This record gives sequence, structure tokens and C-alpha cells, in this order.
Amino acid sequence: MNIDITKLVTEGDMFDFSASRLERGDNAGPETWQNACAEGATSPLLAEDELEEARDWFADFGAWDAAERAAWTPAEVNALVIQFVAGEWREMEALASDDDGEIDWAEVERLAEQGTIAGNIWPDADGRIWFNMDR
Repeated sequence: MNIDITKLVTEGDMFDFSASRLERGDNAGPETWQNACAEGATSPLLAEDELEEARDWFADFGAWDAAERAAWTPAEVNALVIQFVAGEWREMEALASDDDGEIDWAEVERLAEQGTIAGNIWPDADGRIWFNMDR
């Protein structure tokens, strides 16, 4: 499943959704989760019919059992996706930005091919930015 994340990454601040304790202080986890849940409720990335596929994708991580995943609200499923996107985006900014601070997509591709980054985010020819959730 490919998700259009253009609005999230061009209008949002990924630091609001993914940051370490060193960067944000002791409340980094609760703050970024609360921010992601609010974003997931007001500007969801997933359509209603995509929620189950996202839950299945998260199942592969082994961190949540079926009952936990089934109990997630639509906003929480979206919040998890937002946090994954934000984390990968911040990683790309740190490792593959040009001199102007813009993402160098050729460098992203190179780093993904090396296995340094996940490579789940890419732009299309129309300038949209996508996140891939395939297994």
C-alpha cells in the first residue's frame, strides 16, 4: 500500500511527531505520540478501508498482539503511520540533505540500496511524496 504523505511532510514539522528524549526532554515519547494522535484524528493519512491493511503491516513488527491491534482507534493507526513517516523523514534529512537542507533523492536511493535507510519514502514525477507500507 502506498500512502500520499505530501501534505504531512511539506506542511508539518516532523520533529513534532518523532524526536528523542535528548532532543525534547523526558516527555518526548508522550508528546510526540499525543501530537501524532491529534494529527491522525484531524488529518488522517489512511482511508477507512486501509486501516486493516496498516494493522496487518504493524503485526509484522511483533510488538503488538492481535487484540492490541484490533483495539487501536483509526486515529491511533494513523498516528503510528505518522510516527513511522516522521522518523524516516528525519533520518533522510540527517543523512541525505543537500547544502540547502533539501532532500537529495539520488542520495536517498543510494542509501536505501546500501541498506542504510529503509527507502520507504520517494517522490513521484508530479511532485507528490509517497510512503510504502508493503511487506
